[in-house]
Amino acid sequence: LTGNEPLTILPLTSEMEEAAVKAHYKVCDRLKLEKKQRRMCRRDPGVAETLMEAISMSALECQYQFRFERWNCTLEGRYRASLLKRGFKETAFLYAISSAGLTHAMAKACSAGRMERCTCDEAPDLENREAWQWGGCGDNLKYSNKFVKEFLGRKPNKDLRARVDFHNNLVGMKVIKAGVETTCKCHGVSGSCTVRTCWRQLSPFHEIGKQLKQKYETSLKVGSTTNEATGEGDISPPKKSIPGHSDQIPRTTDLVYIDDSPSFCLMSRYSPGTSGRKCYKDKNCDSICCGRGHNTQSRVVTRPCQCQVRWCCYVECKQCTQREEVYTCKD
Repeated sequence: LTGNEPLTILPLTSEMEEAAVKAHYKVCDRLKLEKKQRRMCRRDPGVAETLMEAISMSALECQYQFRFERWNCTLEGRYRASLLKRGFKETAFLYAISSAGLTHAMAKACSAGRMERCTCDEAPDLENREAWQWGGCGDNLKYSNKFVKEFLGRKPNKDLRARVDFHNNLVGMKVIKAGVETTCKCHGVSGSCTVRTCWRQLSPFHEIGKQLKQKYETSLKVGSTTNEATGEGDISPPKKSIPGHSDQIPRTTDLVYIDDSPSFCLMSRYSPGTSGRKCYKDKNCDSICCGRGHNTQSRVVTRPCQCQVRWCCYVECKQCTQREEVYTCKD
């Protein structure tokens, strides 16, 4: 809802409720989920909307974080499908940003009242501390974490690729948890703080994307070993030493991958390449264009300028025309 819709005082008829349920089921089916995931999607009408929001939010943030890179998070069908079949560091980022997006969206949906099975976070550890009084409506990370862990499935035992994907999913969730902040408001006479009303808020998702991009830059290549005590597989540094890589044992907060990434310079099953891509001179043209050079095109643009706020209450701007150069990678 946008908040602008007129409120109705009439209750939903059974026909309207049935139509709403059918629409909700259709979205769950269109997402092509696994059997268990589809069941979880169907059991609460708010889940389908939240899943769609999480997918969109994660994709947009991925494209923003990689806008200056050779791989700019191109997610058209065939490219995405090919990437997800391989264990590249880009794939690791996709799993982490996706699980983070779902965790973030679900916690916000609870506090916004869009879910039937959850509501505000109650944060019992804030009670009775410095006269804090629980109030507002905190983002329900507890319910969100529980839902996402169940939705993504249990930790696999033997398959290395499945363990790596599971690990990267958890990294996304941990970045969300680490960014939770307590927000408070004071209540009292003349602005005194005799009572503070506090609630928990998640960091903006753009901040989450920024942190995961940093983890992508320091991601570790891994192999597989077997834990002799349990017989289960463990993620470990690769057996062969790799130039430029340390034998560091991955932490639970590190993104990990198993396959070396392609260059993404030329069109392939993984990306459309960088031919014709816009670049920024003296910033990333050499890198993005992969040594092929770039074309320079001059164009005239008109933009608002010298804007001033007038009383009351509008902004007045002049229109300025200027010539600018656009750089694109050569074929």
